[in-house]
Amino acid sequence: MATGTVRYWAAAKAAAGVAEEPFEAETLGELVKKITRNPDLERVLARCSFLVDGAPAGRRDPDTVRLSDGATVEVLPPFAGG
Repeated sequence: MATGTVRYWAAAKAAAGVAEEPFEAETLGELVKKITRNPDLERVLARCSFLVDGAPAGRRDPDTVRLSDGATVEVLPPFAGG
């Protein structure tokens, strides 16, 4: 089981109630399932993108995105502005 840190930004941070927290998960899909136990965060995550150690997860199936030990996962809601 990989351990690491998940960091929330903007609306995801507000919904999670914390800026970051530790996680234990083998894949991004497993991590998302764990953190969506919070219904407020679940609604926000539907619109978010993810960076895993600085690399975009993109449209890949989250269950295929493996997390390494010590990974940092950034949860990025859509940003607006100019």
